Amino acid sequence: MNSIKNLTENQWKPADAIPQHVQNLLVPTSPSQPINYMLAFLQIVSSLKFQKRTGWLDHGVPPLDTESIADHMYRMSIISMIVPPANVNRDKCVKIAVVHDIAESLVGDITPYAGITKAEKHRREEETIHYLHDMIKPYNPEFAKELVELWFDYEEIRNTEARYVKDIDKFEMISTAYEYELKFGLTYNLDQFFTARAAIKTKEVGDLCDALLEKRAKLVAETKGDAQK
Repeated sequence: MNSIKNLTENQWKPADAIPQHVQNLLVPTSPSQPINYMLAFLQIVSSLKFQKRTGWLDHGVPPLDTESIADHMYRMSIISMIVPPANVNRDKCVKIAVVHDIAESLVGDITPYAGITKAEKHRREEETIHYLHDMIKPYNPEFAKELVELWFDYEEIRNTEARYVKDIDKFEMISTAYEYELKFGLTYNLDQFFTARAAIKTKEVGDLCDALLEKRAKLVAETKGDAQK
């Protein structure tokens, strides 16, 4: 369902990314509309399990070894259950982590190298969130509303929970880059991913990241030392 297409920016609509077998479920006059819309929603979200994270592919990581968008969000959710302090609503952190990239199920994982402006990327994602809201609302209006609220929490960092999830997003990415270096050595130049440490604001996530970066520094030194022998 990756929808990064050869379209001019203003042509793109969420419906462009819906495959025909899912469109067949979206019949408003059907007596089974709520259930069919729920099934369609689940099939769309399922695509996150199969869409590879574009940044790794762009840097040469083999497709078979590249994490999916769902992989990324799953580990973020686990981290969100553990790391935020007790005065932060961890349940809300988990919910934000689960939905923060859900628009990519239709929009795709757009990177700065995709030739799509940041404003257009945001427009597509926001339009997709409202599209998914309208799809799931007949089945569960409370969830539909919460989906939109959680997504905007993350995008606009509207609360402390969103701040933690933003930082966890960066830390999870840095962790993945380190794991690729453990597996492949320095075959792929992943240095730019580690610069995301500068954007992490919360102490707990920052401390975790610093501990990982110390291990990474040793790995790099050892790998380069072995190469010079």
